[in-house]
Amino acid sequence: MSAAAPDWGSEDGDAGAWGAGDLLVTGEAVALDLPAASLGVRVLSGLVDLVAQGVLLVLGLVLVAIAAPDEALAAAGSVVVTAATLVLGPAVVETLTSGRSLGKLVLGLRTVRDDAGPPSFHHCVVRHLLSVVEIWVMAGVPALVSALLSRRGKRLGDLVAGTYVVRDRFALRLPWPVTMPPPLAAWAARADIAPLPDALALTVHRLLGRGEGLDPRAHERLLLRTAAEVSRHVAPAPPPGTPPGAFLAAVSAERRARDERRLRGEVAQRQRLARRH
Repeated sequence: MSAAAPDWGSEDGDAGAWGAGDLLVTGEAVALDLPAASLGVRVLSGLVDLVAQGVLLVLGLVLVAIAAPDEALAAAGSVVVTAATLVLGPAVVETLTSGRSLGKLVLGLRTVRDDAGPPSFHHCVVRHLLSVVEIWVMAGVPALVSALLSRRGKRLGDLVAGTYVVRDRFALRLPWPVTMPPPLAAWAARADIAPLPDALALTVHRLLGRGEGLDPRAHERLLLRTAAEVSRHVAPAPPPGTPPGAFLAAVSAERRARDERRLRGEVAQRQRLARRH
């Protein structure tokens, strides 16, 4: 006979917020922070890019003025040079370098998509197309205001393209694996634990890894709500009186242990097949 599930409630609320943020997700659903670059560093990086683009633009316009045989061709050439210098050229460079321009390379920054992946050519073209207006035409005022109001320091081009700028040189700190609470080891070993949705798995890892930094009451509410959500994917229920934090730790540790056993089994099977051939 299975034990009754602990009464953890089922309210929606703060727990969902733990699934959001500046995250890079590993195969074990571990959330790694990709910290957004500070506004000051972004401004310095932008100034380096502006100087480089300005020099190239002036040289290109001078060459067009010298080489063009008439005013019509000079005007057309100026448009081409401007587009290539301010939009297409920078977009190609950032695409090929996974989000790095000259200024970002110097300051240790890079552009990423909102999901932390490298930007595509489309993302980069949108960013630099809007930079012509917000930086070159309007002296950077819209970009500065947008960056100050955005949580990730996004300028208008980033908001439209779905990108932001991160620090490329930072120490990556992986969380310690969650340990199995001894009283729940036997229960977890025989429990049926279904795969958790990605957002929920991230919530569990972030809550277990950073809960000590929360207000105790907020921490307890998050534990209760997250445990209630996770319990829908686990059977049978844990023993009565199980604290929600211990339940989440047991589920997380057991999922990790099962993944490790599965991977070891796959490696052993490949080795046996390789020996046969």
